[in-house]
Amino acid sequence: MTSTAWHVISGGVTAPHGYDAHGVGAGIKLRGRRDLALIVSREPALVAGTLTTNKLAAAPIQLCRPILKRGKAQAIIANSGNANACTGPQGLHDARTMIHETARALRIDPHLVLVASTGVIGRPMPTRRIVAALPELAAGLNPRGSRAAAEAILTTDLVVKETAVEFAVPRPARCQGSALAPATRKVLRIGGIAKGSGMINPTMATMFAFLTTDAAITLPALRMALRQAVAHSFNAITVDGEMSTNDIVLLLANGAARNRPIQAGDSALAAFTRALTHVCETLATAIVRDGEGAGHLVTVEVRGAASAHDAQKAARTIANSLLVKTMVAGRDPNWGRVAAAVGASGAHLHPGRVAITLGGLTVFQHGQPARVNPLHLKRMFEHPEVLISVHLGAGVSHARVWTCDLTEGYIRINAKYTT
Repeated sequence: MTSTAWHVISGGVTAPHGYDAHGVGAGIKLRGRRDLALIVSREPALVAGTLTTNKLAAAPIQLCRPILKRGKAQAIIANSGNANACTGPQGLHDARTMIHETARALRIDPHLVLVASTGVIGRPMPTRRIVAALPELAAGLNPRGSRAAAEAILTTDLVVKETAVEFAVPRPARCQGSALAPATRKVLRIGGIAKGSGMINPTMATMFAFLTTDAAITLPALRMALRQAVAHSFNAITVDGEMSTNDIVLLLANGAARNRPIQAGDSALAAFTRALTHVCETLATAIVRDGEGAGHLVTVEVRGAASAHDAQKAARTIANSLLVKTMVAGRDPNWGRVAAAVGASGAHLHPGRVAITLGGLTVFQHGQPARVNPLHLKRMFEHPEVLISVHLGAGVSHARVWTCDLTEGYIRINAKYTT
């Protein structure tokens, strides 16, 4: 393993050293289903996070803000089945109760407890059920509890989303007499779980993503790494163009690996950021693959843009286009849908230089259709992953966004979400 390499390991959010997790059924959703999760660092940890920018942010989001500003936490209590959003003063009281009762069960400072909720908006929290379930939840904490916690945060998701990686960073050489001993490497881990299937169009966060690392790292470096990783993962996905009131990404760093603390400017920070970005991308694309009713994962790449802003704008317009998404769902290679979205995006482009490819096959260039076998285009949709690539011919900037197709399944799920 080199200082820049990482490899996937099992264990999810509890793969890094010093973390325990568990998930139980508290009766928030259907009885028998897990709906309450707890992730705990055995020692207080640094924490960085990104939160929804929705102006009607849920009560848990409001209570997480001051904790993230301080940058220290030890536990995350999260429920599914109820968003605790648009619930007024009672919602804030319920979220505070979850924090204080979790702290009581763990015998830690309430200021070290983060809270997150997801589910139906505008319904009172069944706080008594949650409080009643906390002793069982805390007693079940264990270093192999990632799966149970990942199950407990699901709503309309069809699959559990968890991953972890292990990688090495260099340790400084030590003096031995008059000679320098060879530099060695320290192995670090990053793990995570996530939930999300619908209402995905994040701005500085996603539905839920809880990340852990045993790396020793300074708070500024941790925030910098997460900001970069989120930009290339959770902020680069869209299922339906809808932003939630409860979107949140949290990253705990407890330093259990006992490495020299990673700081801004260190080569170790670059390795850490690459590994963190991989974990975030894995979870983010799993969310899109599991999009409500989705049949295809769609990668939209835009190149040749005049600026990074233009590249993002064009990519998001294509990814959020209902006509593009239904084109993929219907396996109809009508690339005119993509062309229309690009032209409507507002991104600067040169019409005569624009090129569009579907699944690697060029369908439009030099301002006119390209010759391509229609059967080859049709076969593109036989694969579960579809690539749409556009060159704007206006510069060198690029962007990538992941989305999914739009099927009748999405309508069925959301037409009956509360019933």
